[in-house]
Formats: sequence, C-alpha cells, structure tokens
Amino acid sequence: MAVECFLEVKLDSLYDLFKGCLEANYIHIDDSADYAIEEKGNTLYIYLQCSRGVEDWINNFDFLPVTYKNLDGKALRCHKGFLRVFKAIEPMINPVLSSSTKERVVISGYSHGGAVAALCYEYVISIRPDLSENYFGYGFGAPRILYGRRSIVVADRWKNFVTVRNRDDIVTHLPPRAFGYFHPGKIIEIGCRGKYTRFDAHRPENILAELRELS
Repeated sequence: MAVECFLEVKLDSLYDLFKGCLEANYIHIDDSADYAIEEKGNTLYIYLQCSRGVEDWINNFDFLPVTYKNLDGKALRCHKGFLRVFKAIEPMINPVLSSSTKERVVISGYSHGGAVAALCYEYVISIRPDLSENYFGYGFGAPRILYGRRSIVVADRWKNFVTVRNRDDIVTHLPPRAFGYFHPGKIIEIGCRGKYTRFDAHRPENILAELRELS
C-alpha cells in the first residue's frame, strides 16, 4: 500500500486503525479527557476520543499558546486546551506505558483526540526511550497543536507522527496557520479536493470511506 511505503513501517491498515479508534471503549476522566488502551499481539494501542460534549469544545477553543517543559527539560509551546486534556490523561497512562512489555506502541486519535495524541506520542519518548524507533502516532482529522517556529528538536521528536487529512477537512486547518500553529510530524492527504464540503470532509464515515480506498 502506498501509504505504508510512506510510513516505512508495517502496521495494520490505516482503515483498521481508525475504525479501532472510533469503536474503542473509552474511559472518561477529568477535563473531558477520554482514552482507551488495548493490547494486540506485541503492540500496545492507546486511543484518544474526539470531542463529545461542551467541555471538549471549551478546550478546543482555548487555543492561547502556552509553554511547558517535557520530562527531558525541553520547552515546547502548544495549544493550551489540548495540553490541559493531555495532562489529565498522563497519570492514567503512565503506569501502563512504564510497565508494558509490549515491543511496540501505537497512539491514535480522531479530531480533538488527534491533537491530544500528538502530545501523548511525544510523552512516550520521554518515559520509554527503550522503544527507540518502535512507537508511532496518528492524528486522524487532527487540528494543529504546536506553536511557534519549527525546529530540529520538534522534527526529531515527532518523526513517526502522522496527521491524516481528508483534503478539505476544515478542522485540520485550525487553529489557523496565520496564528502561529502547525502540525507536528508528517501529513498524509487522502480523498479528492472538492469531493466534500469543508465540514463533511471531517465526518468519520467519510474519512473511513477514503481510507478504505487505500486498503
């Protein structure tokens, strides 16, 4: 599959991964954070859910950039609302990641969850350096989350993170690039321009339909 060649890694198809993300049994915690954990074979999957209520949308629109230091002491700037959600999830997933004997970690999220997945992905680097090249992240229909200038540090830390964009998806263009935000890692564009409205391109059933074409 062309997309798998681009990723240079053998994984389940993106269709199956996104379908698993949509159908996961999510756990809801504070700050409207929703996550799920699943183990298959030698892989630990972490899923982050899309917006599902008023509190989620409050976090979505709280897009003032904030600075935080990761466990390596590197200062990063990102979307305030999404960082708040990830910080609520962090103590829940830390014990799982720290104790897991799985050889590979795959993190994925849809929409709001795709942005949180980017922060979760970066967190793996800090607490599981032994995984080396064997962890991967996917933000399906994810909004932009990092702020400021791209750097070598950013490029290196998100080198195996991919934003999957259905070409006209409005959410993947927010917050606007003019505000200083950008996507970490790589971007894969699926679908055809003009096939959907800006909002319909974001609908999960339409993203699934386009991913099915690639399977």
